Amino acid sequence: MPGSSFGQSFRLTTWGESHGPAVGCTVDGCPSGLDLTVEDIQRELDRRRVGQSKVSSQRQEPDAVQILSGVFEGRTTGTPISMLVFNSDAKSSHYDSIKELYRPGHADYSWDAKYGFRDHRGGGRSSARETIGRVAGGAVAKLLLARSGVSIVGYTLQLGDLRAQVIDEGEIERNIMRCPDPAVAEEMVARVDAARRALDSLGGVVEVRARGVPAGLGEPVFDKLQADIGKAMFSIPAIRGVEFGEGFGVIGLRGSENNDPFVRREDGSIGTTSNRHGGILGGISTGEEIIVRLAAKPPASIAQPQQTVDREGNPATIEVHGRHDPTVLPRLVPVAEAMLALVLADHLLRQRAARA
Repeated sequence: MPGSSFGQSFRLTTWGESHGPAVGCTVDGCPSGLDLTVEDIQRELDRRRVGQSKVSSQRQEPDAVQILSGVFEGRTTGTPISMLVFNSDAKSSHYDSIKELYRPGHADYSWDAKYGFRDHRGGGRSSARETIGRVAGGAVAKLLLARSGVSIVGYTLQLGDLRAQVIDEGEIERNIMRCPDPAVAEEMVARVDAARRALDSLGGVVEVRARGVPAGLGEPVFDKLQADIGKAMFSIPAIRGVEFGEGFGVIGLRGSENNDPFVRREDGSIGTTSNRHGGILGGISTGEEIIVRLAAKPPASIAQPQQTVDREGNPATIEVHGRHDPTVLPRLVPVAEAMLALVLADHLLRQRAARA
């Protein structure tokens, strides 16, 4: 089955290439009657947009979204919601000199190995520009989740060895790194700027949290909630690791230290006194905050000379010029939020059909 669709009850399909006429998506399964406007979608796309600051690509795209179907008089109709964003600043000529070379760290070779043919202009379908459709679909999912009291927040937790020491969510959108620690954010910006001037790039960690998620979301065995979230996050370009709650830190704990004790809260609900499990046990949400961290590699497009080969296997040297992100982290935040929202919206609708 082709891999451009995601979800079951709430299903997203994305389409388009980095240097094609447009990119977009179709959301199927959204219930009718949800208040939805272009502004709701545009607000999220503006957070993902290129050219925002000196720590992102300087490609200038307005990413102005059009809703083509599925919405009437400001409300969803229950039919597929189709959205489109035109590409207006693609400069394909930047890739003419390297179209026969395989860029290190990119999908050029693997794409050729699969299809025997590829769009060399910015990576085509493998470009992160495809994530526009994810963010647009995620905006719809966020609105649907909000009706059930679910909210999602993401931020840059770490750049290289620089890690936020303070989590002040009010600071996230106040700095260009989307870091919740303003002091560390300044250090991050300086570190990214130095890497950019050195024709290099940096990786790091984005953390995403979902609050108000009801207990009971997720399906046993193969559709466990963390399995679907993991697939969603690993499908994002540049992601090399995903962890939940305590994550890999559990290897240093004993069971007596890792287990989260259950208690009855004052409102009568069941909860835990700690949250090392990250809001999911047995593949099903517990009602605690869902905590997910994503490890993102340094962007592969750098202008330093690198060793490679051409399509015939002949040795060559490549320099990837053009307009590229020195780090993906600030623009990864809205994409990660969108993917978590899509999974939770899908499982929320599936749960509604699971019980009489």
